[in-house]
Amino acid sequence: MTAFFLYLMAAFLIYAGTKHFTDKKFFLKAMPPYVPYHEAMVKISGLAEIIVGIGLLFEPSRSYAAWGAIALFVAVFPANVYMFTSEKFKKIPQWMLLLRLPMQGVLIWWAYQYV
Repeated sequence: MTAFFLYLMAAFLIYAGTKHFTDKKFFLKAMPPYVPYHEAMVKISGLAEIIVGIGLLFEPSRSYAAWGAIALFVAVFPANVYMFTSEKFKKIPQWMLLLRLPMQGVLIWWAYQYV
């Protein structure tokens, strides 16, 4: 994969992580009820995304960051399922919520390119 896609993934992760702090309400709403400590989990996952995104930018940390990205993409999958099945997200078209599910596999594959 070209450097462009590496930087794109890093930017995507840093942006998404930042959104956990600037649009916390949305991420709190997306937390499945069975996950404890919603506010702490939103902050931790946002910070993790920022750290992983930055880690991708540097060769010595790139492989670790890629594994971290894979772990994050796996960890947030239940939230995507919850968003698809919950009544809370009726403003988002159902097809978009459904598309997010297989997209996690694409993101995992993409991150694996940098392991």
